[in-house]
Amino acid sequence: MNYYSLNQQSPIVSFKDAAIQGQAPDKGLYFPEKLPRVNETLIKNIESIADVNIAFEVMKPYVAGSIDDENLYRIVKETISFPIPLNNINDQIASLELFHGPTLAFKDVGARFMSRCLGYFLRNENREVTVLVATSGDTGGAVANGFYNVENVNVVILYPKGRVSPVQEKQLTTLGNNITALEVDGSFDDCQRMVKQAFADKEINEQKFLTSANSINVARWLPQQIYYFLAYKQWKEKSISPVVCVPSGNFGNICAGMLAKVTGLPLGHFIAACNVNDIVSHYLQTQELVPKQTTPTLSNAMDVGNPSNFIRIIELYNKQFPELKNNLSAYTITDAETLATIKIVAEKYQYTLEPHGAVAYLALERYLENHSTERGFILETAHPVKFPDAVKEATGKDVEVPAVLEEMMHRPKKSILMKPEFEALKSWLLEERK
Repeated sequence: MNYYSLNQQSPIVSFKDAAIQGQAPDKGLYFPEKLPRVNETLIKNIESIADVNIAFEVMKPYVAGSIDDENLYRIVKETISFPIPLNNINDQIASLELFHGPTLAFKDVGARFMSRCLGYFLRNENREVTVLVATSGDTGGAVANGFYNVENVNVVILYPKGRVSPVQEKQLTTLGNNITALEVDGSFDDCQRMVKQAFADKEINEQKFLTSANSINVARWLPQQIYYFLAYKQWKEKSISPVVCVPSGNFGNICAGMLAKVTGLPLGHFIAACNVNDIVSHYLQTQELVPKQTTPTLSNAMDVGNPSNFIRIIELYNKQFPELKNNLSAYTITDAETLATIKIVAEKYQYTLEPHGAVAYLALERYLENHSTERGFILETAHPVKFPDAVKEATGKDVEVPAVLEEMMHRPKKSILMKPEFEALKSWLLEERK
């Protein structure tokens, strides 16, 4: 499988080169040159196929020519070495729980796959790679955990000061060793802008071998398809294609699901559940994709004012707006509605949502009000313990801290405070990382 840049000004590359580069030289995102078709036998027999074999079959065409079957099988086995259950909340809405991995967030899947791919690609290299990543919440912890102690890889994580939860901050600031956390006195968009400028800077790239672990990287984005297949495996009513509602910020997650659908997974309508940073909601109404200043919310991983991956969704539907709009809806949910939803679902169904899941739940509920014969599932992207203040405010109850987090929460934080300016990042990269 080869990949082309969506900016159309860079050479076509292999999966290996796309994963190592992260972004094309023309600053475009990489996209598969030809979309594979899902094997119909896989879909027909999916309930009897082991999860690791499903993951292997899904990813095989995307890495063809770069990773042999034996190593791919090992990589996907390590990627999904934890449960990904689909649990019913009520008769119409189920929850795909993506928080059972090592950092209790959906990004464990993409980060673990990518880290193992890069480890495989760099096994015989003498050079070091710097993974440069911006995070609005869970990406940082998942990347830090996935790449911790990976040989020849240094990880630099930029996160917005005061805008991630205590658990999220601990997960990305307490490992040390080859993981460095830069605490930026600004927004996620500032972090993402600084990272993009670093990739575009000639002087930095002459001295450092940079790659990205954000969902712009194909090795982070593509494996997220796997859990949509595992959700369908567990979906009981195969005669009804499930509506899928995804809490959406940078749009890599929902893009992976829509890719799975376009290539043959029988999913129904997709819903982008947005908080007030609702650029895509506006786009679907006006066909105008207008970035805007980020507003901090309870669902902080979705606080993105310029979603990088949405261009891939546009490409997925061949830039045909009517077709895209026929397959995707978006709803905007406020913080007040988020808290009310957490409270109602806890009281009515004894199910604890965190803010991102609550945004998705209410968005799906609103869609189903006008489509009463349909059923669907949300993606519950993080464990409620990552957002204890919001959950307690809504329910009046503390979230029990899983044993896996107890020791980590007492570790000292290690971060470097940085102004939200590219020159500050450039100076640090060139001077401190020599």
